[in-house]
Amino acid sequence: MMSPERRLFSLFNWAWKRFLPERDWWRSFLLNPALWLVAILFVLITVVHYQAVIYPVSLVDFLAKLGLSPRTLERVLYLIPIILASFLFRGWEGLGVALAAVICMLPAAVIDTETAFGALLEVGAVALVGCLVALGVGWFRKEYQQRARLVALNYISNVVSQSLELEEILESSINSILEVMDVDAVMIFLLDKETRELRLRAHRGVSSAFVAGVDKLKVGEGLNGMVALTGMPAVIRDASRDPRVTKSAVRREGLHSQVIVPIKSKGKVLGTLSVAMRRQRKFLPEEVELLVAIGGQIGMAVENANLYDEQRKFIERLQTSEERFRQIFENAHDAIWVHDMDGNIISANAAAARLTGYDVDTLLRMNVKSFLTDEGLSLAREIRKKLLNNEPVVQPYEQKLVTKTGTEAILKLTTNLITRDGTPVGFQHVARDVTREKRLQESLRYYLGQITKAQEEERKRIARELHDETIQALVVLTRRIDEIVAGDRGISEYKKILLENLREQIESIIQDVRRLSQDLRPPALDTLGLIPALEGLAADIEKHSGININVKVCGTVRRFPSEVELILFRIVQEALRNVWRHSGATSAEVVVEFDTGETRVTVRDNGRGFDVPDMVGDLLKEGRMGLAGMQERIQLLNGTLSIESQRGRGTTITVRAPL
Repeated sequence: MMSPERRLFSLFNWAWKRFLPERDWWRSFLLNPALWLVAILFVLITVVHYQAVIYPVSLVDFLAKLGLSPRTLERVLYLIPIILASFLFRGWEGLGVALAAVICMLPAAVIDTETAFGALLEVGAVALVGCLVALGVGWFRKEYQQRARLVALNYISNVVSQSLELEEILESSINSILEVMDVDAVMIFLLDKETRELRLRAHRGVSSAFVAGVDKLKVGEGLNGMVALTGMPAVIRDASRDPRVTKSAVRREGLHSQVIVPIKSKGKVLGTLSVAMRRQRKFLPEEVELLVAIGGQIGMAVENANLYDEQRKFIERLQTSEERFRQIFENAHDAIWVHDMDGNIISANAAAARLTGYDVDTLLRMNVKSFLTDEGLSLAREIRKKLLNNEPVVQPYEQKLVTKTGTEAILKLTTNLITRDGTPVGFQHVARDVTREKRLQESLRYYLGQITKAQEEERKRIARELHDETIQALVVLTRRIDEIVAGDRGISEYKKILLENLREQIESIIQDVRRLSQDLRPPALDTLGLIPALEGLAADIEKHSGININVKVCGTVRRFPSEVELILFRIVQEALRNVWRHSGATSAEVVVEFDTGETRVTVRDNGRGFDVPDMVGDLLKEGRMGLAGMQERIQLLNGTLSIESQRGRGTTITVRAPL
């Protein structure tokens, strides 16, 4: 059972097909039975009007009572073909029949001299009524057609809006167009965004060979391509003879009259809608306007379907990404947990449960403050403040956590701010337990410190023995040689020369031993401090190497414990030795910066430079033992070592220590 809306649409569809000419104008007009019906009625009335017809007495008496004559009745009868022509054709045809009726009535009215004035009035009245009827019918027809178009558009709009699936929309659109337009074929081309080609996405009434022949059209190619390029509709009287047709499949298909309109949405062409006949047909402007409106409806539906498809694909990708993230989250070896702005945990993985000792369900009922010491809570607040203020945070940073058993775990923690629509809603933490590594590093640092301390003690002992014993013995030896040369006058000149040479060699050995003693343990370091020791070191190396070395101090000089100053001295000593032995530099600079909470020492040269490995630990593999030793020494102070070097551009070594 059809709905009222469906019945109304069928009624308007019947009226549309019935009252709008579809075929070639002359042929359809001459072959229209309605034309001959109007013509026969008109001729019969005209014959009666000019023939002496004897009317029944009763009719004459009835007309007399109304104040009318048989002639008046005959003139009134002309209104029948006028009204009939207005309804069966259009208002203009009704006006034409009214004009013909006036022409036919005037001779009879003029011939009747006795009642000529009254007859002319009657002719004028009939003409006036006929014209009013024709104009009224024309206005009614226009309103009727407008309403029919609105009903058709409303029907198609309802059909295409019932689904967001593109294929269903196109098929429903084609079915609706076939009902409304009464055409032989309907084709919908949509523009491929990537290839910029028109693809035949839906069709009805054409062969598979035709579909294969016109499936891909470049924008501007053929009639559909031209409409897609210009965005303007095209009416083709006979496509089989139109030179703009570029595909032979169109001619083989036997399509003649066509209307092609753009499918638009928001002013952008999305494709074309084409209706075609296998015979010639004159499409009225109203039909073209209707197709343009239908193209707009389809365009909006296609745009909505594309948006729906994109949204569906986005949701599918989002779901896939969420599932993948959930798997990574659950199976991650690092502990991950998320808490809101108040610190309440809202999500945690299995690794977080293993780290804290609580199961996941228990964690979801806890606050992060339960895990943190006072020191850790203070650090967490500082990190939170920086993230909320969009300040840089060095990550990962070290944080301490108290487990369920009360033991302390050391973490390398990365914290990210979670926002929703620009508003902070929580924090995500990714933590790696480095407690064991930290303990091993502390043990390694302790043993390395002990070894270094033992080495320095041994160096100090050797330096003292060299100074107190070896150098003193050599000095005594030189004095003994002097005594021999001065006291024994019987020694030949040749032997004196040999003794003098021996004495010079011993003096040279004394200088070497003294320098070795100073390298092992510079006396100035213990007595005067780091800066004088570095200045003495620079002067000594400059003297023997010829390299211009400048020592620069920034900030207020302060003393450190002897073991700290010794470590910094050894690092600079090793760096300057590398400059002397390997760099080929002509100048070098040592900069010591005393800053608040940190001391920086920089050694730079203008030597040949080298390729720095990605990791400092790779220095050992490359045989750069001195640089590796610097790294080990600065780690004893919880400091860092950085190396910058390029071939031909020198080298810069910077150590930073929290002193």
